[in-house]
Amino acid sequence: MQVAAAIPGITAEAASAACSAAVAYAAERGWKINVAVVDRGGNLMAFLRMPGAFIHSIDIAIDKAYTSASFGFPTKAWMGAIGHDDGMKFGFSNQPRLIVFGGGLPIGEGEWIGGIGVSGASESEDEECARAGLAAIGLA
Repeated sequence: MQVAAAIPGITAEAASAACSAAVAYAAERGWKINVAVVDRGGNLMAFLRMPGAFIHSIDIAIDKAYTSASFGFPTKAWMGAIGHDDGMKFGFSNQPRLIVFGGGLPIGEGEWIGGIGVSGASESEDEECARAGLAAIGLA
């Protein structure tokens, strides 16, 4: 009998540390965010919501992490990947849980192991927070 190789994954400790670091980064700048980390399969591993962060941004943060984990590239890269094909723009943007603006990053390079998503500040600020989370676990 042949046994399948295990899919690389992020640990609960690393997921928690990444969320905490993203929140600390945001707090230093006066931003209020929600941050989520998912594993390679898109399963929620860790989540933090800062007091006062937008409630609707909870799902957006989780979906940014899910999108990055699903495809292995930043959510901000979606529009560039689609180009000027309006059919693809409308088709992809209507997919449940697929986010096509910044704030979601894959965790790991090459063989990614999950995704981190931040929502609540501006698009660029969300991405800064996500990068701070990755830097805290040595994956920036």
